[in-house]
Formats: sequence, C-alpha cells, structure tokens
Amino acid sequence: MNLNINLFKIETNHVAPSKGRILIAEPFLPGSYFNRAIILLVAHSDKGAIGFILNKKIDYPVNEILGDFPEFEAEVYIGGPVSTDTIYFIHSLGKLIPGSIHVKDNIYWGGDFEEVKRLIREGLILPGQIRFFLGYSGWDNGQLEEEIGENSWLVSEIEEELVMVDRKTTTMWVEAVREIGGKYSLWEHFPENPSLN
Repeated sequence: MNLNINLFKIETNHVAPSKGRILIAEPFLPGSYFNRAIILLVAHSDKGAIGFILNKKIDYPVNEILGDFPEFEAEVYIGGPVSTDTIYFIHSLGKLIPGSIHVKDNIYWGGDFEEVKRLIREGLILPGQIRFFLGYSGWDNGQLEEEIGENSWLVSEIEEELVMVDRKTTTMWVEAVREIGGKYSLWEHFPENPSLN
C-alpha cells in the first residue's frame, strides 16, 4: 500500500507569522516540546519571535512552583525550551497590570509580577483571566520563517476565548487542525507514533 505522504505536508502558508497568531505543529514534528504543539506568538519582529505553548500543561498550580505566590487555582503550562527556570504569563486584564504588552484583542503579555500577586491576594484576578508558563519558545531573526518554509508550522488565527480558557490540552491540537479543515483534517486521526499502531 502506498501512503500519500503529501497529505501530511503543509502545502502553503498564506498567513504570515505575527503577534497574536498561532503556530500549529505539523503532525510529526519531533521533540517533546513541539510535538503537536500550539504556540501563541506574543512578539514577532526583525529581531525574532517569542511565543508560549498553549497545550502542554504541568500538573501543578502556580503557587506550588513559586513559594511566595498566593494560593491560586491556575495551572502552569510548559511555555517552551528557553529559560525554563522562569515563570511568564499572559492575561486578559489589560492595563490593570502595569507594564503589560498588548498582543491581540484583550490578550496581554507580562507586566508587574508583584502587582499580579497583590491582585490575586485581593481576589481581583480569576484563574480564567491569566495563564502561567514555565519557559518560552524563541526564534532568532529569520529562524521561524525558515521553519515555516520547511513546513514545520502552519500559521493561523485564534480566538481570544480559546487562548485564555483552561481546556483539555490533549485535544487542543486536534481542534485547531479541525478548524483549519481541508486536507489538514486528516491529521487529527493519524497516530502520534504510527509504528505503535
């Protein structure tokens, strides 16, 4: 039986990478960080790109990872392989958190971490308004575009609700592929490791 390998190849990327868009990993992208990853780009310029993996959760709330953090029922996600000893965050609180960088719609990146802790202590931030990441995904100038040219990533838009909602991370990649449709909908049924089938 001949397998049509082109079914699993990204034919084109009509959507350019930019702040606020997502990267969807092709089905066989190797590595524990990027295998079937969905990455929100929070920065993209001629200096490079920064993003956070949205669908790789660590089974610990943020207050168990950071000793001086108030009790808070927000899970932490693996943001990527860079600076894995540092916590980063995105949120929908806008300028309520000083120093925040606008990403898209009502999505912001970073800001004053001490203010975040204060607002959480006072009950003014809910878990659905903020997401924490251990590390980030980063690319030097031209590196992401090169990977997109090699068909490692499909670039797409994403709704704010899908970014901020705490969801079952194991299905997020499948849902994103299904949303794009066309031949990419075949990806969702293909096993991560065909040799185990």
